[in-house]
Amino acid sequence: MDANDLGAIWLTLKLASVVTLLLLLAGTPVAWWLARTRSRLKGVVGAVVALPLVLPPTVLGFYLLLAMGPHGPVGRLTESLGLGLLPFTFPGLVIASVFYSLPFMVQPLQNAFEAIGERPLEVAATLRASPWDTFWSVVVPLARPGFLSGAILAFAHTVGEFGVVLMIGGNIPDKTRVVSVQIYDHVEALEYAQSHWLAGCMVVFSFLVLLMLYTLNPQTARRRER
Repeated sequence: MDANDLGAIWLTLKLASVVTLLLLLAGTPVAWWLARTRSRLKGVVGAVVALPLVLPPTVLGFYLLLAMGPHGPVGRLTESLGLGLLPFTFPGLVIASVFYSLPFMVQPLQNAFEAIGERPLEVAATLRASPWDTFWSVVVPLARPGFLSGAILAFAHTVGEFGVVLMIGGNIPDKTRVVSVQIYDHVEALEYAQSHWLAGCMVVFSFLVLLMLYTLNPQTARRRER
């Protein structure tokens, strides 16, 4: 591997780490609301969250590019705040990746929250625990498998992104060129040896992620024993 390959790997890991942290912060309240609400909007919000699962990445990337461009609402806002435009920057990659990986964080958390049921929350209420204390002392420990699954899936999905990051970030070395784009560049240049190294690393990484998911998640382990 050369310096460009190592730079792409570092940038990809940095992107996946930042996106996973942001998704934990943003996805947890969304998943909690979806698990607890009886609002008629639950179906609509759930469909919007799950949209990246079926929407082609290039379509999502195209509309994000328009929104964050100089004539889009987000682009005008960032320019008025003196932040410049987000496309072809690392922050732009982060925002696009958060949208694209959102269901991989929200859905495992929602399932974990729904599996808790009402009984633990009622017991906490009888002990005069505040909603905040109940969430951190009861809900979070019981939903730990969901947090684990969501974090692993969101991180792995961000690492493997291609269409969205190419549309939003382009192909700028050490700024927006991630591993998937670097592999594409090697193949386009007929540099198959370098492609094999990076692609092989991705295969090993994907296997280790799935192995971690199936061995460290208690619910998954119990299902396997059955």
